[in-house]
This record gives sequence, C-alpha cells and structure tokens, in this order.
Amino acid sequence: MPLSEEEQRLLEQMEHALATEDPKFASALRGSNLRARLRRTAIVSALAFVAGVGVLMFGVVLELTVVGVVGFCMMLAGAYFFATSWRQGGEVGADEPAEPSGQQPRASARSPRQASFMDRMEERWRRRRDEGGN
Repeated sequence: MPLSEEEQRLLEQMEHALATEDPKFASALRGSNLRARLRRTAIVSALAFVAGVGVLMFGVVLELTVVGVVGFCMMLAGAYFFATSWRQGGEVGADEPAEPSGQQPRASARSPRQASFMDRMEERWRRRRDEGGN
C-alpha cells in the first residue's frame, strides 16, 4: 500500500533530520550500495587473478611467450583491482576514528548514541501526533 502525501512528507522530514543529526550514520546507510559494489569488484578481481595464473601456466606449458605475458598482466590487473577495492571497502566502513589500540570500536559502543537518536525521533513523533490530534 503506497504512503499518503502526509506520510511521505513526514518520512522526508525524518530522513532530513537524520541527515542533519547524524551525517555519518546517514552516509553509512547510503554507502551500503558502494560496499556491495566494492565486494563484487574484489570477487571479480580475485577470479581474474586466478584466471591469469591459469593463462600464465598455459602459456608456459605451450611455450608461448605472448600468452604467458597476457596471463601475467591479468594477474597484475586482478591483484591491483582487488587491493584497491579492499582498501576502499575498509574506508567506507570506517565511520568512527580508531581507538588507541588501533582497533575499531565495537557495535555495542555505538548503540547508546543510536538509541538516544531513536528516543528523540520517537518523542518528536509523539509530539506531532499529539499536536495533530488537538
């Protein structure tokens, strides 16, 4: 069932409030497609690396230098794209600075902040509902 115009307007207001209240969380939600794309790139590049190893071996066995060079280039390109997507994937997931030990904070460390945000949103919703009913 589609949303009414008022519900769509309220949803847009809530999205806008989320973006202004916690821009890192909002960008993390928007970045989920980027993470999926980077994951696919890493998988395809790993497969390209393995295929490059096969082509390189095929060229060595048949003593075809050109085929061996093509296989090596495939391996090189696969390794480059894998490393690039792996590094960018780590940057997309890093929403908060690293702790002194060098490790990222656990999800439980972030839950109080998110809970307080949800409490504020619920309170706003209750106020709007109460004001609209009077």
